[in-house]
Amino acid sequence: RQSCRHYDPVRTVGLTDIKAMVEAARLAPSACNSQTWRFITVTDRVLRERLCREGMRAVVDNPWLLNAPVIMVCCSELDFKANTLGRAISHIDYYQIDLGIAVEHMVLKATELGLSTCWIGWFNAKKVKAILDIPRRIKVSALLPVGYAADSTIRDKIRKPMEQILFSEKWTGTFQKGEARTD
Repeated sequence: RQSCRHYDPVRTVGLTDIKAMVEAARLAPSACNSQTWRFITVTDRVLRERLCREGMRAVVDNPWLLNAPVIMVCCSELDFKANTLGRAISHIDYYQIDLGIAVEHMVLKATELGLSTCWIGWFNAKKVKAILDIPRRIKVSALLPVGYAADSTIRDKIRKPMEQILFSEKWTGTFQKGEARTD
């Protein structure tokens, strides 16, 4: 899958596809099975315009966002055990990990359905919450435009070689091609 920044503004996304994407997210694992993810589907053009005009942060302009027929607003409703006690003990924000897994499940399902997405983290959560009447206790972590790509060109992306990201046994351990441990 690739991030899409050129959506076909004419083609809509059906409710069946949206539900299939959210079902994929719903089945994702979560800390203590807390399932804290929550999603708002924004299809109304006026609301999408407001998100694009008022909800984005300065510097990075995303005018293409308006052409996506759906914007999924990806949120978390924090759970006391996993997200308060768990964080106090481990210093890890499990809700962010959980939402990341759930959203990636959605992204992969969208790709399987022939849809395109682009994970957006550069937005003003406070303004997004105000536009969509999201309660204060809810964390907004990502926007996910969903639609059909206007351009089906696959762009080659430079990726780091395996040797730069995979280590064996210790940080300094070089992982050799064909190496596999069986213990």
